Formats: sequence, structure tokens, C-alpha cells
Amino acid sequence: MTDDMAPGTGQILFQAIDAFIDGLFASEDPVLENLHRRAAEAGLPEIAVTSGQGKLLYLFAKMIGARRILEVGTLGGYSGIWLARAMPEDGELITLELDRKHADFARRSFEEAGLMHKVCVLNGMALDLMSAIDTQFDLVFLDANKDQYPEYLIESARLLRPGGLLLADNVVRKGAVLDPPAQDMMAIGAARFLEALSASADFESIVLQQVGIKGHDGLAVALRL
Repeated sequence: MTDDMAPGTGQILFQAIDAFIDGLFASEDPVLENLHRRAAEAGLPEIAVTSGQGKLLYLFAKMIGARRILEVGTLGGYSGIWLARAMPEDGELITLELDRKHADFARRSFEEAGLMHKVCVLNGMALDLMSAIDTQFDLVFLDANKDQYPEYLIESARLLRPGGLLLADNVVRKGAVLDPPAQDMMAIGAARFLEALSASADFESIVLQQVGIKGHDGLAVALRL
């Protein structure tokens, strides 16, 4: 922070720029706007990706021509809609959600978006569901409990085709990954995941540090070798 920048000014600026960018490049249509209203009414946690982050996922999927995508952590279906929209009509998104109410909510979201024909929502423990899958994917997006990210990494390496992409959200944790508190299992899991990813012979990787409307976090981007 420079001497002439008041405390809090930086975050206000980051939020304003985020809103400016989203307005230009990732404006929401009525389906996504209605999803936000439904989520608030249903009391879903406000942890979905932003529209700009959703557009980034969409572009990653488009750039590699993804036809099969695995998402770990469905929540209300917001990120899943962005991913499913990036695929051709014969594409398939398999999305895994532990909470049955969230899974049911997401199914309605995909139906309202006209995407249910290429989306399969599975309810249950992600590791159990992943271990039962024996086909390969073009893209895997991790956005669930960070304490199990290291285990998700192992399954992702198995499930991704060579040249496929692994994307893992929330891996900076407002900087907590630098020295995770003993009681913060999410930061500990994210730190372990990043260490394992950096050492993995299966991936070439980087982390994009993100600051904006949702605060300070990061997205891991890894190419399956």
C-alpha cells in the first residue's frame, strides 16, 4: 500500500475493477440472475464463483475443446452452468455434490438453463464417486472441501487425459497457505495440495493469485502430461 492510499482503499478499488471487468466480459443473463435469487432464498452459502471467474472457467474449457468435464463441488450449479455452456451439445458434465439439498437445487438450475441433457449430478462423497469412475475427462474442476484436495489430485491425475486441464479453486486462502494455522484444515489441505502438485511428474502447473470482489484467493492451473 502506498503512503497516499488510505486503509481499505485497495480493496474498494479491486472490487470496483472486478465489477467493471465483469460488466464488460461476463455479464449475467436472467438464468444466472435467477439462480442467485433462488440461492439466497434457499439459504445456500455465498461461496459460488463470481461471474468473471465463471467466464474464466468457460474460456479454459473452450480453449481445449472440452467435451467431458468433471466438477467436484456442485453447490447450486452456478459454475457448472458456465462449464456446461462451454461444451458442444453432445458434451457431458459430471458434477459431484455431497449435500443432497444442494444437488437437488443444482438439478433445477441446470433444468432452467436448458442444460440437463448434458449434465449428470451425482450425490455422495466425492472420493468414493471419483474412484468409481473409469473414463477420462478433458477438464477437472475442484471446488469442494480443501482438506481432501491432495486426494482429489491423485484421482484427477488418473481421470484426466494427456493434455487435459486440472483447475483447483481457493488454494491461496487469503494467504493462509504460507503458514496454515493448526486448526485451519482447509488451509492445511490447500498447502499440501500445492506442494504435491508442484512435485508431481504428472502435471505442469501454476497458481493464479486472485484479488477482487471475493477477496484474496487463487486458482491452480495444471496441464496433464
